[in-house]
Amino acid sequence: MQYFPISLDMNGRQCIVIGGGRVAARKIKSLLACGGKVTVISPDLTPELEKLSLAGTLSWKKNSFQEGDLNGAFLVIAATDDPDVQKKVHEEAEHHNIMLNVADVPERCSFILPATVRRGDLTVSVSTAGKSPALAKKLRQALEKQFGHEYAVCLNIMGTLRPVVLGCNRSQKENEALFERILDSDMLAWIREKNWERMSGHIREILQSEGIDPGCLDTIEECFPEGL
Repeated sequence: MQYFPISLDMNGRQCIVIGGGRVAARKIKSLLACGGKVTVISPDLTPELEKLSLAGTLSWKKNSFQEGDLNGAFLVIAATDDPDVQKKVHEEAEHHNIMLNVADVPERCSFILPATVRRGDLTVSVSTAGKSPALAKKLRQALEKQFGHEYAVCLNIMGTLRPVVLGCNRSQKENEALFERILDSDMLAWIREKNWERMSGHIREILQSEGIDPGCLDTIEECFPEGL
C-alpha cells in the first residue's frame, strides 16, 4: 500500500489516546509537543503521564474504552495490546470517519506514524509503510547523526529572511535564485564553527547586491545561539 505523506496542524485539536503505558506516553508527548489537546482513556497511567494529568497538561478518563468515547476526536491513537479494544476503537473510528492509528497493527490503521527526527522546525521522517519498524528506527538513528542542531539554526535564518525577500515584489524566479545564493554550501559549516561574522557578512553582501535593505540583519542575528 502507498501512504500519502502529510504534515497536520494539531494545534488545539482534540486527540484521544487509548492506553496509558509506555507506548502511549511516547505518542502523547509527540501530540502535546505539536499543540494537540490530549485526552487519555485508561484505568492506569505511567507515573510520567500521571504528573502531566495532575498538572492539567492532559485530560484523563480513568476507565476502559467505551462506545462513544471518540466523540469530538480529530485523531485517535490506540496504544493497547488488547485485540477486543482495538476492534471496538477501529469500528467506532471507521463509523465516524476519524483518523486512527493502532500501534503495531497496520491493518487497523487509517494512518501510520513515521520514524521522525526533529531539529527545531525541521522535520525529517522515514516510513517503511509499516513493514519494518526496526529498519525505520535504524534509518532514524542515521539521520540523527546526519542532521545536527545547525540545521535548526539555518532554517530559522532562512525563515526570517523569507518575508523580507518576498516583500520586495520580485519574480518567483528571482526569489528562488536569491534564496539559493543565500543558502551557501558553507553555511552549515559556519554555524557549526559559530562563525557568525562570516554568516552576517555573507547575507549582507547578497542583500546589498540585490538592492535589498540589510537592516533585517538585526533580526536575523537573533537566530544566532550565542550572538556575534
